[in-house]
Amino acid sequence: MAKKPKLTHRQNRRVAANRKRRIEDTQLPETEGTDSDNLAAGRVVGRFGKHADVEDSEGVISRCHIRRTVGSVVCGDNVLFQAGTADEGVSGVIEVVEDRHSVLTRPDFYDGVKPIAANIDQIIIVSAILPSLSVNIIDRYLIACEDIGITPVIVLNKIELLSPQERSDTEQQLTTYRNLGYKVFYSSCKTQEGIADIKALLNDKVSIFVGQSGVGKSSLINQILPEAQEIVGEVSDNSGLGQHTTTAAKLLHLPAGGDLIDSPGVREFGLWHLPVERVTWGFIEFRDFLGGCKFRDCKHLNDPGCIIRKAVDAGDIDPVRFASYHKILASMLESRPSHSGPM
Repeated sequence: MAKKPKLTHRQNRRVAANRKRRIEDTQLPETEGTDSDNLAAGRVVGRFGKHADVEDSEGVISRCHIRRTVGSVVCGDNVLFQAGTADEGVSGVIEVVEDRHSVLTRPDFYDGVKPIAANIDQIIIVSAILPSLSVNIIDRYLIACEDIGITPVIVLNKIELLSPQERSDTEQQLTTYRNLGYKVFYSSCKTQEGIADIKALLNDKVSIFVGQSGVGKSSLINQILPEAQEIVGEVSDNSGLGQHTTTAAKLLHLPAGGDLIDSPGVREFGLWHLPVERVTWGFIEFRDFLGGCKFRDCKHLNDPGCIIRKAVDAGDIDPVRFASYHKILASMLESRPSHSGPM
């Protein structure tokens, strides 16, 4: 797929000025093929390649082209679009994306930092004991949530696959997150455990499910909203990894109020676009100790006078989380593109 041409600095300044004027006046500058009196407010409920589905105030959904001057369009965006006559299924053009109050992003090797969803209130981090429970991946998502200031919730799915002893051990493993103030839920689509609690959690909020492929996000959505009819995949016998079943992001309305955004699963959530200081800040139990180390450039490992390491030794910081922190830093160094600059 051909990449969208990059705009020059001058063009970007002009786009920003036009965008501000459009939002203030809800009118476009006169350009060829644009009827400034035919703009409507809408919300992006689906993104498919070069097009987006926009729902207006009456609940009518139009598949739209995206104006070249629009930087990015994701599910949850509030937009101004121009309706038109359907042409091969496309019946409108998105002209303006309004300011977002929140946006979840992830890094991309080719396009820099890419938004995933906008205007969300909470992020549901779905994990499972199959393909495997990885607290390190949970920690990655928590860092992303803390960085952008969106409330995270942890859901451990497929809980029916655990024996009583395995479940006890797993709950003990996740107690650390409860002690840090994070909400933790256990769910099973087969036994219905936790489904009612998750439904209540989603009421009157805009939420997004994130997590590895194969953890059961689509299965959970089918339980919460059966008419969504999400395609469910299995875990590969060869790789032990989940297979992608969601191929395009979409926003689903919940009967009791609220919306749920389903996004394509990712097996590893990269953080190499963040500076080390933001990753450290993302571990909320570190915050009381930040700035207290002997050396300003302390790596919080074996450095002399490191009070975070001292807190680990004293039992004030979980050693598993501490090890996860350094694993994340190491993976960032390995994954960071050579052109992105030093950490």
